[in-house]
Formats: sequence, C-alpha cells, structure tokens
Amino acid sequence: MQSERDAYDQVAYPCFAYPDTHPDHLAVMAMLHGLQPAPVERCRVLEIGCNEAANLIPMAYAIPGSEFVGFDVAGEPIARGQRRIQELGLTNLRIFQGDLMEIDETLGQFDYVIAHGLYAWVPEPVQTRLLEVCRRLLSPDGIAFVSYNTLPGGHLRNLVREILLIGGAGSSAPAESVARGMEFLQFVVEAQKPEEPFRALLERQMKKMKGRDASSIYHDEMGRVNRPVSFSDFVRHASEHGLQYASEAVLPFPNDPCFKPEQASVAEQLAGGDRIAEEQIFDLIRMRMFRETLLCHAERAVKPEVDVEAFLRLRFGCEAESAAGEDGVLRVYTQPGGLQMKSQHPMTVRLMETLVEAWPRSLSFTELQVKMVSYGIDLDGDFYAQLLRLVIARFIRLSSWQAPVSDGIDERPKASLICRHEARTREHVATLLHSSLRLEDSRVRDFLMLLDGTRDREELAAALRERCPELSEAECAERLEPNLRLLHRNGVLLADDFV
Repeated sequence: MQSERDAYDQVAYPCFAYPDTHPDHLAVMAMLHGLQPAPVERCRVLEIGCNEAANLIPMAYAIPGSEFVGFDVAGEPIARGQRRIQELGLTNLRIFQGDLMEIDETLGQFDYVIAHGLYAWVPEPVQTRLLEVCRRLLSPDGIAFVSYNTLPGGHLRNLVREILLIGGAGSSAPAESVARGMEFLQFVVEAQKPEEPFRALLERQMKKMKGRDASSIYHDEMGRVNRPVSFSDFVRHASEHGLQYASEAVLPFPNDPCFKPEQASVAEQLAGGDRIAEEQIFDLIRMRMFRETLLCHAERAVKPEVDVEAFLRLRFGCEAESAAGEDGVLRVYTQPGGLQMKSQHPMTVRLMETLVEAWPRSLSFTELQVKMVSYGIDLDGDFYAQLLRLVIARFIRLSSWQAPVSDGIDERPKASLICRHEARTREHVATLLHSSLRLEDSRVRDFLMLLDGTRDREELAAALRERCPELSEAECAERLEPNLRLLHRNGVLLADDFV
C-alpha cells in the first residue's frame, strides 16, 4: 500500500468527528435490530484508517472508561495525531502506523470496528483483508461499521471521476490537478444543451463538490482506486468472511421509498421475502451512491424490522428550538438545519417540549415515562407509533449512553478540553455529542478558549475584552449569554461530575 501511504502523507485529508461512527450510535442501531452490543461506557473501539485520529480523540475524551485504538498506513497523519493525544493527556487511546495487510489478532478483540471511507478506495485484496480483520477482531456481539460508494449511483460518480482525471492530467501538484479537473468538469457541463438531462445530472454533482475541500476531492474522486459496489455484492463479500448485514448506520429518511406503499409493495413482491434483494431493489429506486453498513457475526440473530421494545433501554433527546405557533398551531419546532415541524396535538407537544427542555441531555425511557404520565398522557400504541415517527423524522435523537454534557450553564462554565484545544487552530470543533460545530467568528472561538471553569460572568467579560480589544465593555457583556447558550445547546459545556 505504498502509493496510498505516500498520497496521504503528501496531501492531508480533512478530518472531522463522524457522528454515525460513534459507538453510541452503533449501539443504538444494533439494539433496534435485536442485537446486544457492549455498553458504550465500557467497550473497546478500533478504527481502521484512522488518519490523525480526529474521529477517535473526542470519543476517547468523552468516554474515559472505554479503550480506543487506531492505525493508518500513512505516517504523517499518525504523527500529528500522536502529538495531539499527548498534548491532551489521553491515556485510553493509542494510534500507530500500520498496514492493514499485516494486522493480526495480537490487537485483541473489539466491540466496535470502524472502517470509514476505505472499502471502495482500495484494491480488491485489501477489501478482502478488511473484512477478514473485521471478523477476526470483532467480539462475539461486536458491530463493524463499513462505508463505501455503491451502485447504481456510483456509475455517475465514476463518470464525474473520469472527467476530473482527464482535466487534471499532466499536473503533478495536487491542488492544481483538482482545480484543472473542476474547470474541465465545468467546461463539459456548459457544452451540454440547457435542456439535456445529462447536464442536470452533472450540475447536481458539481454543486455538491464545490462546497468541499480540494484535498477531499483529490483523495475521494481523483484517487488511484475508486471501486463502487452494489449493496448485494458487498453483503455477499461480507458473508464469505462470516459476517452478516445488520442494518445501515442510520434509519431511512422519511421520504425514502421504503415508506411509500406503492414502491414498497413492488420491492417486496420482486424480492420474494429476501431482505438483501429488497434493499438492492430500493437502491435502484434511490439511485443510491453511498452506504454506511453495519455488520455483525453471521451466527447472531438480527431482526430486520425496528424492534420497538428496544426503546425501553434507550434514551431520547431533541435539539430543536421550540416557538409559539400561529393560526391555531400550538408549537413550531425547528432543527438546526432548518427542518421544521408544526403541531397542535397535545401528546406530541408534551413529548417534544419535555425533550427540548432537557437538551442537550437526554432522558431515559423511564424518565420520559414518568413525565408523560404526570401530564396525563397514555403510553399506548399511539404513543409508541408517534415516538417512532418522530425518530424517523429526525426530530428525536436516540442514544444508549448519556454524553457528559452540562444540564445547564454553570456560574463558572467549563467547556470540553477537546473543543478548547481545537478552537486554537480550527473553525470547527468536535462537541461532546460527537458532532462538528462550525465557529467562523474568531471572537466566539476566543471566548470558548476562556471556558476552563475558573471564571464567572464578570471575569469572562473582562478576559474577552483583553482578547478582543476592538469590542467595547458593553459588547463583551452582551455577547456572554448568547455565546454560552450556543455552546450549551450544541453540547460543548461539560457536566459538573465529569472527571
């Protein structure tokens, strides 16, 4: 894997926290499909191709009782990650430079194995080795996360890839190669007639790519290998190595074909009761380009449908903002991304208001049950059905573990050490909820770095004034509460009992 190592040593790949790979998220999806994953508080996690461990570091910090291991073939990213781990004083995380082809059982077994952005970008022998390692290193109830480019949508991505490679050919400088490739893609698009469907397809892909970092395009679209596979072929490959399909890393979106009776009935009829064949048919309808698939050992019993009884062991949260409605609508709920829901149904409003008030902390089912009963809400079939609908609609977030976030804004607020460390050099920080919070305003980042738990409001205003002399004393004071609320709602402030 010499060329892969050189490519990632020469051009750093953008690193973030990937929420779908967090062991809590993997545990939730496993539980919803009848599996018994290891508790997040006491588990072992392995990331294959961990880059500089930007994904593992916030996990290890927030879950001190678990152990994390990562490796990557490229040495430069590993060296950067090791320096950062040392600066943060993390003792439950180890990363090292290593070749997947040489990894063996001496690493021990892991409850969760992550291979994000690897399978479709390596030669076939490495793909096979990846699945072998997953089987050998997975604990009996372990869950493996494997993401990959898939067909049929991958055909379009490969077409875009060919255009980019032709346009960028002849340039040895990665940035120049990407720039020239994008210019040629623009040329090809503009050469098509406005009414051509082909033009619309390319324009859609080009629009998605323009918001991305050039280094990610260099590695993802213009890398040496890009091998999208069909879902059914991937599952077949996994089964050859003693692994089976458990679920995807996320539940389908509300507009997915599987929720549309006319499309679901056709898929069910054609598949003849075969779950994998049915998913493959849906992928044709979706023109799906990418999957995040969860695998487990073949001998485990997996429930194809969501097990509502698993709700009894889960936690519930809602990050939406609540506001009074108009025209008879009792409440309006708005997600950070702009998704909105209006409701005047008493049960839905009580449920949502309870979870919104508790956020960023989540409530166990027992806690939620007590509150609903106190409001006179019957926990019948309608309640469970609405709970599931709100989960699918992305208005309720499920978890199996309570992130160490503050339940309020303390007199001397303290932010996550990870966030304070990242704010020194980055516009985005990894929150305790394992999401990425973008802070484009440097003064907000300056403020975040002051939240070490030693300053009250007055001292924070004075310290902010020192860091940002362009702000008046009044402006510094005015910024305190909005900034604190922003950081609190996004899971940046630490719980009092976190050690």
